[in-house]
Amino acid sequence: MESFEHFVIKSFKHDGHLHRMWLENWKVPQHELHPEHQRENMNVFINNQTKIQEADGKEWTSRIPGVSFFIPGEWYNIVALLEEGGVRYYCNVASPFYRAGNVITYIDYDLDVIRMAGGDVHVVDREEYEHHKALYRYTPLVESKVKAGLDALVKRIGKQDAPFGDESVRRYYELWKDRETEA
Repeated sequence: MESFEHFVIKSFKHDGHLHRMWLENWKVPQHELHPEHQRENMNVFINNQTKIQEADGKEWTSRIPGVSFFIPGEWYNIVALLEEGGVRYYCNVASPFYRAGNVITYIDYDLDVIRMAGGDVHVVDREEYEHHKALYRYTPLVESKVKAGLDALVKRIGKQDAPFGDESVRRYYELWKDRETEA
């Protein structure tokens, strides 16, 4: 029976420098995925109190459990944060992910979409995107992919399409926690 595998998630900037690393993530086994998530071949990861390393070498530990969703070919990824007041979704507009062994990488394009537990949606960090667009000289192709990724993400949130379902997020986290107590 397939079990949770350890992964590192690395985020880069457009020029190739490291942005951030999440050092302890656990991939949900394929057979445990919700049928909608299986259909889109999502890669789902759990982390809780994981060590995070910033580009400057500083390390800190996350305080909120997270369930991350990477969808092949999409220009975004989604992190569901299990907070006391409900599930908040922090979505990164980013290049499609790449997997090499037990490492997931992607390029972060700064724009973020946050769906609050109550349902409010906010697009943030537009200034940071504009700054990096000029600094890194994004090509028209990259700009169009980022815009299309943002539009697709906002549409997915509006339709409440997978993975925007609090029940499956909680189920993944509980499944992982139960595995931890059994070990």
